[in-house]
Amino acid sequence: MTKTRVVVVDDSALVRSLLTEIINRQPDMECVGAASDPYAAREMIRSLNPDVITLDIEMPRMDGIDFLSKLMRLRPMPVVMVSTLTERGAEVTLRALELGAVDFVAKPKIGVADGLRLLAQDITDKVRIAAKAQLRRLQLSPPAAEAANDASARAPSPVVNLGRLSTEKIIFIGASTGGTEATKEVLAHLPADCPAVVITQHMPPGFTKSYAARLNGLCRIRVAEARDGERILPGHAYIAPGGFHLSVERSGANYIARVQDGEPVNRHKPSVEVLFKSAARVVGPNALALMLTGMGADGAKAMKEMRDAGSYNYAQDEASCVVFGMPREAIAAGAAHEVLPLTQIAPKLIERLRSTAGMSLNRV
Repeated sequence: MTKTRVVVVDDSALVRSLLTEIINRQPDMECVGAASDPYAAREMIRSLNPDVITLDIEMPRMDGIDFLSKLMRLRPMPVVMVSTLTERGAEVTLRALELGAVDFVAKPKIGVADGLRLLAQDITDKVRIAAKAQLRRLQLSPPAAEAANDASARAPSPVVNLGRLSTEKIIFIGASTGGTEATKEVLAHLPADCPAVVITQHMPPGFTKSYAARLNGLCRIRVAEARDGERILPGHAYIAPGGFHLSVERSGANYIARVQDGEPVNRHKPSVEVLFKSAARVVGPNALALMLTGMGADGAKAMKEMRDAGSYNYAQDEASCVVFGMPREAIAAGAAHEVLPLTQIAPKLIERLRSTAGMSLNRV
């Protein structure tokens, strides 16, 4: 069996030792080198040609983000970031994902040794996924790029005007590995008057608040972490908080967000399965679902339940996925109406909403 060759980059000798131990304990991978800073890592990468590197963010001489930027430009390869559970750590980690890191592991703030050992399965799973991931820097197309740089981007889009229908429809998004950038690509193309968007992105506690704030600064719609009991409104996107399940309930004429603790579902909390099941039960034919890049099968069965309840569903295609796991399983379950490249999902979604609005107005 060919083993996945890993280089660990971290300025802490303890962390290097622990990660080396965790990796070498796996039958399908080996740590071929451990570097204390990016300069030593650069030489190791040249001489050892690893399949994956784990990369710390805060290091002497050159921080992890500068090194990652140079690495992805000069010698792209799968990277799993090792970040800290701090607000700054979350911000920098999101920047690393933008630059092309496949995924990240959040180092515990205290009890590093015990904490990393408890995270051993998560770490090794992410190394395995990274070794097979498609490397690509997601490029925002012009409308999204303009949204990121234009303060007037929050003005209602002149292209789509859904009026009262936007209060009836809800867009549901499920994503995992690679999904932070994929979701950003979709949301950045949605107009200010679009229907509400409810999102479950596999992400640990401490990171979703920063992620929502980052998206809020880039999009025409308002983006925030979901709060339990709040009304779900058009022109807003609601992200499941890390460590909590998000679902949708009906309260009279309104939809509300339900944020709850509970056991992991499909090993995840938040779980796409939980969100999509609530969509099938509560929203039915007024729902539209998107299954974006991610490892595993979380949400596939529930997405089929959504389709059976009358929703219209999209899955991201293999060529544009970082990991074609969740979309593949949704397609195999018969849950998807259309399978599309990432850059075509938002335009197709808007086109469908526009045609639905037109049909409804014709019936009035």
